[in-house]
Amino acid sequence: QVQLVESGGGLVQAGGSLRLSCTASGSFLRADDMAWYRQTPGKQRELVASITRRYSTNYGDSLKGRITISRDDDKNTVYLQMSNLKPEDTGVYYCHVVIRYDGGYWGQGTQVTVSS
Repeated sequence: QVQLVESGGGLVQAGGSLRLSCTASGSFLRADDMAWYRQTPGKQRELVASITRRYSTNYGDSLKGRITISRDDDKNTVYLQMSNLKPEDTGVYYCHVVIRYDGGYWGQGTQVTVSS
């Protein structure tokens, strides 16, 4: 079983920055793809960014240019650095981790609230 623990969400003013973290624990050697998704009010969950085990990155359109995804495989952790946040970025941010020969796991979500 794999568990994901997210942190770093919170309340920030428009134009501010946040760094989200998601750490995976359990019986596995290394994660494959790691990603962040978000669910904003009235919308479906969408991909924010992903990073493969070879460190290839992909960014969704909504936050592109304002975010950087990275990973630390020694810590089984994926990070999302967000800057110049806007009120429409408010939502719940989820990490998703794929474990080879096992499957995908979701974190519990971390709330990001951007005030105007």
